[in-house]
Amino acid sequence: MEILNEIRDYIVENILFGEGQGLEADTPLHESGILDSTGFLEIITFVEERFGIEIADSEVVPENLGTLRRLSDFVARKTAERVTA
Repeated sequence: MEILNEIRDYIVENILFGEGQGLEADTPLHESGILDSTGFLEIITFVEERFGIEIADSEVVPENLGTLRRLSDFVARKTAERVTA
């Protein structure tokens, strides 16, 4: 839940400029207009730097980045892989 909240806070502050009403864990980020391609690049950069992971181009898919919940679960898996490697 901590990862989800950090990502949500980043989106609200830096992309939505404080207008985070309606941004829930399962809100579709692209379809709802919250993130466009530039927004996804910003989020990927933030997540890579903040959590010390690398996201491959092949991992940039809706199954991993489609909602806050999917994104935070994906980051949690990637950070766990990094720790066990």
